Amino acid sequence: MGNQPLIVLSEDSQRTSGKDAQSMNIQAGKAVAESVRTTLGPKGMDKMLVDSTGNVVVTNDGVTLLSEMDIDHPAADMIVEVAETQEDEVGDGTTSAVVVSGELLSQAEDLLEQDIHATTLAQGYRQAAEEAIDSLDEIAIDVDEDDTEVLEQIAATAMTGKGAESSKDLLAELVVEAVRAVADDDGVDTDNIKVEKVVGGSIENSELVEGVIVDKERVSENMPYFAEDASVAIVDGDLEIKETEIDAEVNVTDPDQLEQFLEQEERQLREMVDQIVDAGTDVVFVDGGIDDMAQHYLAQEGVIAVRRVKSSDQTQLARATGARPVSNVDDLSEDDLGFAGSVAQKEIAGDQRIFVEEVEDAKAVTLILRGGTEHVIDEVDRAIEDSLGVVRTTLEDGKVLAGGGAPEVDLSLALRDYADSVGGREQLAVEAFADALEVIPRTLAENAGLDPIDSLVELRADHDGGNAAAGLDAYTGDTIDMAEEGVYEPLRIKTQAIESATEAAVMLLRIDDVIAAGDLAVSDDDDEEDMPAGGGMGGGMGGMGGGMGGMM
Repeated sequence: MGNQPLIVLSEDSQRTSGKDAQSMNIQAGKAVAESVRTTLGPKGMDKMLVDSTGNVVVTNDGVTLLSEMDIDHPAADMIVEVAETQEDEVGDGTTSAVVVSGELLSQAEDLLEQDIHATTLAQGYRQAAEEAIDSLDEIAIDVDEDDTEVLEQIAATAMTGKGAESSKDLLAELVVEAVRAVADDDGVDTDNIKVEKVVGGSIENSELVEGVIVDKERVSENMPYFAEDASVAIVDGDLEIKETEIDAEVNVTDPDQLEQFLEQEERQLREMVDQIVDAGTDVVFVDGGIDDMAQHYLAQEGVIAVRRVKSSDQTQLARATGARPVSNVDDLSEDDLGFAGSVAQKEIAGDQRIFVEEVEDAKAVTLILRGGTEHVIDEVDRAIEDSLGVVRTTLEDGKVLAGGGAPEVDLSLALRDYADSVGGREQLAVEAFADALEVIPRTLAENAGLDPIDSLVELRADHDGGNAAAGLDAYTGDTIDMAEEGVYEPLRIKTQAIESATEAAVMLLRIDDVIAAGDLAVSDDDDEEDMPAGGGMGGGMGGMGGGMGGMM
């Protein structure tokens, strides 16, 4: 009995431990990074993703690519989370963050083969990340919130290499104007900038509306198309007769009783409309439905009514006009009304929409994006989302860095100097971290068709000479001063990318045992069952092969 093995796991489970587990997780992380690496920079390529239903997405936006891919491997998922965190915190730099994560794992792989322990690597990486963030603060450039030119350059940099690049000057101007419009004492909430995508026309036809566009029509043709100096009401409910909460049955034995019943309903609807009109309302936006009879009475009174308005639109309408939403029209008073100089139903590219404009203090605005096809406009929308994020971040932090790989080369040199002061084997990890950061300028050069070694040597020489803003011009291959060229990125893009990439890499390196439950393990009876954790890249990343339809 004493010599018999003790079986703890079920026989369907699979376990990978030690160096095999580390190697498997590192390969998964590297595969994710490689899948988006060619999209980095102004000359990055696009990816075409085709899902099982035939829907096509063409993009080079890192977080969009990774979210659209069908990734099953749990280690790979951790790298995807790096991109998602970067998107939530800053709005741009997702590809850079993922590429740095993959390179940190690649550098760690070499050191693990030299019998450097994973915890030593983790400690060295953490020290390097801390030193890197301190070094970034030292080379950061202060930006004033009134410096329109720099803010527009930051917005344009975020669009470079994406579908919106051909019109980036116009779009950058619109983005800065929009962010400034919604900024308040609490900061900038980009949710108050509504992006309305309209297929038709060119990107150059895009415009900013200081107010809100509601993708609805007025409920009755008999209502006015336009209201000037309009008082606006927002009703978070219905303009209909409320149904009883319990099933009820009314027995009508006489035609007069039916007539009285209908008259009572009409009277209630008339009272609702009178309440709206008596408050001084010219335009009413309703969350729910509007009864046909109520529509008729509202049209008679010359009130414009819009129904089924989304809660997000209601929030923006309230912010733009100053109206206070009410849940019941009985509670509506003059104090709840907002103001708009113009409310009109207009046509854009064949669709009717309600424009609420000329508001006194537009704390909610709408960006109308135009484009020739749906795919073009979707990619422009993603570029605009990135730009809004970086301008918001810059206004909040007031610090930027030169782009073009300049910060990474500067950090790499600074970390090599720092490594000399680090004792023990952690020094090797700090040096590996410095090497990993150079993957950004190296990738920019590769994607531009340049020699990465020559480009990196030139960049190092310029930074050694004291030019912290020296970066790679992907169009000419020259090393130029990115600050003079107006290529900027918010400081937070780099600090967040380094923090997230380091944490993800350290977490994966510290895993030395992967146990997959029975229903996740590869079954002999069913070859199609994948074991994401222990099945290696063949099973776990199989979704990526299916999701990636090709490359533009």
